[in-house]
Amino acid sequence: MDKKQLLIVDDEEHICNLVSLYLSDEFHITKVYDGHTALSVFVEKKFDLIVLDIMLPGLNGWELCRKIRMLSDTPVIMLTAKDDPHDKILGFDLGADDYVTKPFNPGELLARAKAVLRRFNSASSEELQIIKYPGFILNKESFKVEILGQLLELTAKEFSLLWFFASNPGIVLQRENIMLKVWGFDYLGDTRTIDNTIKRLRRKLESVPEAPVYIQTVWGLGYKFEVARNE
Repeated sequence: MDKKQLLIVDDEEHICNLVSLYLSDEFHITKVYDGHTALSVFVEKKFDLIVLDIMLPGLNGWELCRKIRMLSDTPVIMLTAKDDPHDKILGFDLGADDYVTKPFNPGELLARAKAVLRRFNSASSEELQIIKYPGFILNKESFKVEILGQLLELTAKEFSLLWFFASNPGIVLQRENIMLKVWGFDYLGDTRTIDNTIKRLRRKLESVPEAPVYIQTVWGLGYKFEVARNE
């Protein structure tokens, strides 16, 4: 059986080496020592699990966990010396799947890693593959979009963008979140890439692109997806 890919993020090299020593039989290990590098590595490579310290140089573990969760549902185990209950609650609120405090038992960490992956794989097997609204069907397996019985021809990026919108109906999505989730990197430039892709998507999706029903602009904030009520 192929090994899973594990990203260890900790500024203490001996901690990275200890985790790697005990988990290397189960995982291919990538070790990173600061938050900004970790985010870049995460974007470039697919991981099955992340073990993440909080006190990191540059981008701290809280912010890194938040950005990872905006990009992906990859399981995250926080591994940290911060054992205050409020820190644990914050970690879970930011999307961490487990929280292990230092000093830790390496055998327990391995057991927790396996348990987190079992839960994640069980949930992933039931992941939604089809989104349906009145007159609207979006199929993730076949990459097909059907509006009022007609199939639309979308690019891969347009489909990913539409899936993200349709998965979050009625929620205002800011451009930063859209870029992180759909484009897969922390975008710091202008927003014309998003706006132009949405413009093309509207031309294919909407009966009247200038008066969109599905993808609506929320001025000063971003965009939101609304279910058509007149279909």
